[in-house]
Amino acid sequence: MHQTTHQVMFEPATAISQLTDASVDLVVTSPPYPMIAMWDACFTDLDPAINSLLKREQGLPAFHRMHDQLKAVWTQMVRVMKPGAFACINIGDAARTLDKTFTLYPNHARIITDLLDLKLTPLPAILWRKPTNAPNKFMGSGMLPAGAYITLEHEYILIFRKGDKRVFATPAEKIQRRQSAIFWEERNTWFSDVWFGLIGTRQKLGDKEARKRSGAFPFELAYRLINMFSVYGDTVLDPFLGTGTTSAAAIATGRSSIGMEIDPNLKSAIREALTLAPDTALDRLTQRIYEHTAFIAERIQAGKSFKHQNAVYQIPVMTAQEKELTLYAPAPVPKHLFPGPFRVTLDPLDPDSFAGRPLPPPVSDEPSPGAKNTPDETRPEQLSLF
Repeated sequence: MHQTTHQVMFEPATAISQLTDASVDLVVTSPPYPMIAMWDACFTDLDPAINSLLKREQGLPAFHRMHDQLKAVWTQMVRVMKPGAFACINIGDAARTLDKTFTLYPNHARIITDLLDLKLTPLPAILWRKPTNAPNKFMGSGMLPAGAYITLEHEYILIFRKGDKRVFATPAEKIQRRQSAIFWEERNTWFSDVWFGLIGTRQKLGDKEARKRSGAFPFELAYRLINMFSVYGDTVLDPFLGTGTTSAAAIATGRSSIGMEIDPNLKSAIREALTLAPDTALDRLTQRIYEHTAFIAERIQAGKSFKHQNAVYQIPVMTAQEKELTLYAPAPVPKHLFPGPFRVTLDPLDPDSFAGRPLPPPVSDEPSPGAKNTPDETRPEQLSLF
């Protein structure tokens, strides 16, 4: 059993300045996207000169002034990151017509430039593919050449590290890291540089309008990144919390969290996301167990063997690094979440807790590279492996 601590601060992202130096192990966030009209007000409220530039249809100067506001947040973010900590930033580029000229505003490139200036180390990024079937998705001259524009159907997950690789020096730190391992087949999918869809997320947030207004990313996106770049007990920061997805994913993965959100109207959506996080976690853990048992059965059926066994669940695994892998399930969160902080208790997952539990929907409608498609009817009997 262990405990995590969570706090939501209804303040601007610059409230990071209140946090202690080197106190955060991972940042997972998605800021307002510069030059996307729905977020113009976020930037003009901070810098009225941006509004004047947009009215005069001066796109590039407005673009840079918007990013100047974000850089103030990135500067504080770097200060509070521990040596070896990671920052994962979900951002999309913007395409907009100003002064009768259609232009791409490369948000991802400007953020890379700013974080390089702040001495973070860039690491291979992830392209999140978000294909759309909207009939109006094609822009420009249609079927006529030399006048149509490429459709933007992806966003970026930029990944940076502060300083050198993180060191796990003490025996306790090494055990914590081994318990936080992921399955081999998850590694093959999650550490691919292209993610597809993530449509079937298990975030059970009922306020869809709040999610639309905030531009929230899927629960699965935060869930993967937290598992990939932190260990149990770490602290995750999101200075643009929105509807609370990052904090909900932190609860689900056994990490502590700090989130800043400037819009008090999102309080009820955040409360709902955090309250439902334990049930969302059990859904995701159930899915992971089903997927691993399907992988085991498929490999055995193909006449292949396993050299290693997980000591916690007594199941086959591909590598020695998975031997101590332990899954934790969070208890219900307390009723009073704000102003916080509040604590959540987690216990090692009991395989009996998901026996007979309905299988959640798949994470994506398209397979990521390395993913396996296994008929649902083979899955229930594979639970006997546990």
